Amino acid sequence: MPKWIRGVAAACALVLAAAACSKSEAANPNPSGSGGAVVEGGVLRLGSSSSIDSLNPFKAFEQDAYNVFQYIYPFLVQWNADLELVGDWATDWTWSDDHTSVEFHLVTGGTWSDGKPLTASDAAYTLNLILRFPGPTGLMAGYARHITSAEATDDGTLTIQYEAPVNEDWALSQLQQIPILPEQVWSEQEGEDGKGIRQFTNAAPIVSGGPFTLTEYTKDEFVQMERNDGFYGTPALIEGWGLKFFTNPDAMVSALESGDLDAVESVPAAALDRLASNPQMVVAEAPGLYWDDFIINSNKPLHPELLDPKVREAFEHAIDRQSMVDTVLLGHGNPASTIVSEASGDWHNSDIQPLAFDLAQANQILDDAGYPMGPDGVRTADGEPMRYEILTPTGTVGVDREFEIIQSGFEQIGVEVTQKSLDPSALFDLQAGPEYAYPHSYDKFDLVIWDWFPLPDPDFILSVLTCEQWGFWSDTGYCNKAYDQLYEDQGLTVDPAERQDVVWQMQQMIFDDRPYIPLMNRDVLEAHSAGWDGFVMSPIGSFTSYSKLTLTQVHRVG
Repeated sequence: MPKWIRGVAAACALVLAAAACSKSEAANPNPSGSGGAVVEGGVLRLGSSSSIDSLNPFKAFEQDAYNVFQYIYPFLVQWNADLELVGDWATDWTWSDDHTSVEFHLVTGGTWSDGKPLTASDAAYTLNLILRFPGPTGLMAGYARHITSAEATDDGTLTIQYEAPVNEDWALSQLQQIPILPEQVWSEQEGEDGKGIRQFTNAAPIVSGGPFTLTEYTKDEFVQMERNDGFYGTPALIEGWGLKFFTNPDAMVSALESGDLDAVESVPAAALDRLASNPQMVVAEAPGLYWDDFIINSNKPLHPELLDPKVREAFEHAIDRQSMVDTVLLGHGNPASTIVSEASGDWHNSDIQPLAFDLAQANQILDDAGYPMGPDGVRTADGEPMRYEILTPTGTVGVDREFEIIQSGFEQIGVEVTQKSLDPSALFDLQAGPEYAYPHSYDKFDLVIWDWFPLPDPDFILSVLTCEQWGFWSDTGYCNKAYDQLYEDQGLTVDPAERQDVVWQMQQMIFDDRPYIPLMNRDVLEAHSAGWDGFVMSPIGSFTSYSKLTLTQVHRVG
């Protein structure tokens, strides 16, 4: 799932290099890393064990889709290598004294790949499209939160008005997630009441305004990108790049070793040492923001006892997180405690510690809560056996081993679980509803193991647990009005320290209610051929939705 992230103060952001980094290391200011001679041209061949579910930004949820959007569309701002928000299409911006409006100055002279001028009117159109049709644009509607209007005062100036004073960093991080769309294309797709927006396939070749144009796409196979000569920024050093999808991560690594790929998005931990010993390869490791989670249906599970806080507490005591880190990640990560990872620096609530792996305590909790052990070793709830199906997405590295560890712990507390693997799109339909339609029921599943790829600011990962995300990003059905009020407060809290306090309160509430039991934080593990350089690492890798840095700087070396 796109599973996003935000607000990193202490996270390691460095240029892809052979040496691993610690959380305190600063970014390498040299984007080429090795210092080899820059050779322009060529096509980078990139491998991924994920996929793209849709090329429509109002419909897609897979992370690779958002990574691709970053390179085919303008964004007002982006994260730099030090995880600071800087200009992308915008050169600078000015806030009003009362924090209720912001004026962006944009690079002029750029063109869409169809030859039409790229102007501030496209940005105003995109934002107002979301405001006019919050239902069909629901996956992005939250990013325009508190915006009342967007106006292009000339080709290079955009003014955004807010309904109340907002936290500036929060607002910029929201805008960083909104791709600017070509008005000449999307205005023809709106249909009645915006219903055509989500139906638009946005098929290749896509009208692009970023550094690359998406020229070809075959679902579950590959994406082909070519340099866009009308790009408003510094032209990319490469002529283009391709993204190849693999269902087997070991096959992807083999393709890298054989020279059929130049780089891979993520390296399985078991292959890291082998690649590191190969003089033709460059590997990198950095603390990651993304984490794996155990999801509990918090609205209408198939088995109502899963709503019992005591059952959830016992489940957490029965999960051996350290074993997951040791066997799935081979130590390249750490047990997770909250929905905002430690790599997020001060946004992470360090007062929260995960419950200890303690089977005796888990059994005692279930005994005291009135779930008796049956003669077959399976407990009962209202006379029915505590047997559940855990759903998992295909293609997620390590998820089968995570299930086995959970299954073993649960068996020892009288809970029987089985695994069912589903295509990610089918699985998310079960959790969020077909086409993420609202209203819908959450009575299609009990438990899921998956992951989240958040952004550097915590807002997004906090937002997915709000009531208004039913039918959109919510994959738990969790709804708590007190939590929702805190979510509203954190965006409208101008003072950063006060906002941090609210974010910490929200993490504590989710820890106590357990719609998610965070399992483990994964380090970023990457590799590329020594014949290429210029990769810029982030806490979810170098190929991300954070910025355009990597693929506008990447190059062959001579």
